[in-house]
Amino acid sequence: MLIGIIAIAILVMVFAGTGIRIVRPFQKGLVERLGKYNRIADSGIHFIIPFFERMTMVDMREQVIDVPPQEVITKDNVVVAVDAVIYYMITDAYQVIYNVAFFQVAAIKLAQTNLRNVIGELELDQTLTSREMINAKLREVLDDATDKWGVKVTRVEIKKIDPPQDIMDAMSRQMKAERTKRAAILEADGIKQSEILRAEGSRQAKILEAEGQAESIKLVAEAERFKLLTEAEGHGKAIVTVFNAIHEGKATNDVIAVRYLETLKEVANGQATKIFLPAEVSGILGSLGGIGELFKKEEDSGKK
Repeated sequence: MLIGIIAIAILVMVFAGTGIRIVRPFQKGLVERLGKYNRIADSGIHFIIPFFERMTMVDMREQVIDVPPQEVITKDNVVVAVDAVIYYMITDAYQVIYNVAFFQVAAIKLAQTNLRNVIGELELDQTLTSREMINAKLREVLDDATDKWGVKVTRVEIKKIDPPQDIMDAMSRQMKAERTKRAAILEADGIKQSEILRAEGSRQAKILEAEGQAESIKLVAEAERFKLLTEAEGHGKAIVTVFNAIHEGKATNDVIAVRYLETLKEVANGQATKIFLPAEVSGILGSLGGIGELFKKEEDSGKK
């Protein structure tokens, strides 16, 4: 009797153990009872009836599908090898299980077909330079097609686009020629800028030299003018001094005239080209006529 109870307990534990299911946080559990959809189990511990119920786990994380390389013909009839990767997330566990069989295989075939359509509308140069546009267009097409499968295509990335070897060789030669051309242009621009800077420097040097010479000439002329003015001012002061001395001695006009003539003689022996006389001299020199008459009379009496 005891053995029977123990056996039954073991059978119950085994039965219960086979019915326990643990759903992880990134999963959904799709439960079927007797082959018919029953419910969706969220993350946590769940119990299903053994032999009557079955749980299918669905991964809800973002996943990657690698699209194998395939040959595609561009608009200008160049055959290129293209491959890609597809990033997707399952948004509806029920639809991805019941609306499509082997989702990843279906997604690969769909991506290959649309790659041929998208790249077939572009020329080779556009294909090589418009990856972002190809990615965006392909993602849009795949997302619309997989929406009924409960799948969200988050992004599509073209991994490589390989033209034939002869095309690659021609492109390499073209790129080399372009680089050589750009190098020659840059070198010519450098020489041009160097010559411009050299000419500008020479021009500035000549301008500075001319300005220096002009300033030097100006300073020399200013010094010469100051010298002449100083000499003239000195001679003028000398005449005024003599004039004042004569007036203080109360000399006659004849004596004053003679003294002026003596002073003028001394002044004339100098380097000045101009002589400045006080205003009073014009009146005093009027007596020179009388002095001349006096000298003439003395000369006539000597002859007699």
